[in-house]
Amino acid sequence: MEMEFKLEGKSGQARAGTIKTAHGEIKTPIFMPVGTRASVKCLWQNELEELDAQIILGNTYHLYLRPGHELIEKVGGGLHGFMNWKRPILTDSGGFQVFSLSSLNKVTEEGVRFQSHIDGSYHMIGPEKSMEIQKALGSDIVMVFDECPALPATKDRLRESMELTLRWAKRCRDYELKPHQNLFGIIQGGLHQDLRTECMERLQEMNFEGYALGGLSVGEKNEEMVEFHRQFVPTMEESKPRYLMGVGKPLDILEGIKSGLDMFDCVLPTRNARNGQFLTHRGPLNIKKEKFKEDTLPPDPECDCKVCQNYSRSYIRHLYTVGEFLAGQMISYHNIHFYLKLSRDARAAILEDKFDEFYHKFYKSYSSNEYN
Repeated sequence: MEMEFKLEGKSGQARAGTIKTAHGEIKTPIFMPVGTRASVKCLWQNELEELDAQIILGNTYHLYLRPGHELIEKVGGGLHGFMNWKRPILTDSGGFQVFSLSSLNKVTEEGVRFQSHIDGSYHMIGPEKSMEIQKALGSDIVMVFDECPALPATKDRLRESMELTLRWAKRCRDYELKPHQNLFGIIQGGLHQDLRTECMERLQEMNFEGYALGGLSVGEKNEEMVEFHRQFVPTMEESKPRYLMGVGKPLDILEGIKSGLDMFDCVLPTRNARNGQFLTHRGPLNIKKEKFKEDTLPPDPECDCKVCQNYSRSYIRHLYTVGEFLAGQMISYHNIHFYLKLSRDARAAILEDKFDEFYHKFYKSYSSNEYN
């Protein structure tokens, strides 16, 4: 089936909608937990369902290297069957990892030749190869293969990168995917509104099913990113989903929703969990701190997840300090719950046309940084 996007409400620029895919509906705005290697770290698939994660991410680069897209298609008929996940999946193109994880990579018109971060073997991923891998993975949303220039970069360098991204996008668009798959274009151009606008307009001529903002949170200042979103996002096509790739902290997502973005992903909630950080309504809480040693309060007193309803800071701190894996599981569960609840609460506020009120309340509470 072809993907459908229905806009259901607005509050200022913030939007609430529904994306229909072959594997189910996605209520936006939505946070998408990252399942890099066919697993959201520390969580079972049934826990993600319990948390009502409506869509998760898979990583093209990592799954191509291990266990290989051919094996995933052969054993599971694709990623859904392989990992027993019945809801929608988005796969990234592998572009970001090719640039960020490989110390030796060579960019040509054909694609990127790179060394595996695992064993040093050489590989080549270009637009067609990225589409071949994602087709085998069978994800509902497929991302075009793009170049990810690190910021800061000159405008000339960003234009060069944008032009290559557009040529690659056309090659991705020309590749035949499975009937249920939908291809998103990626808008590049750094913080230059004119480059981004040109990139977006040229991608629209290729008629993608959705559009993503790439190349952000890669070196620019946070306030620059926020200002860019506020100016640029309202100019994006209203009738298609808008996706901010790889961003970010809870307040980044709140700002993104305020600007009119629909979809977000980030490894932060699970990565920070493994380092002992709870994300709470009063800001981050580092469970390793001595002051929580005898603290009988739940990690986040304002949270209704099963971790906060059943366990104390003292107990989870103990688990963490003695190296019990359960600590990472508990904090990951809570953090994903926190992000998904932020998305749900924002959606409810938009549908009631009270998003500004929700925004200020959440911002003030989270910024209090009570536990630092």
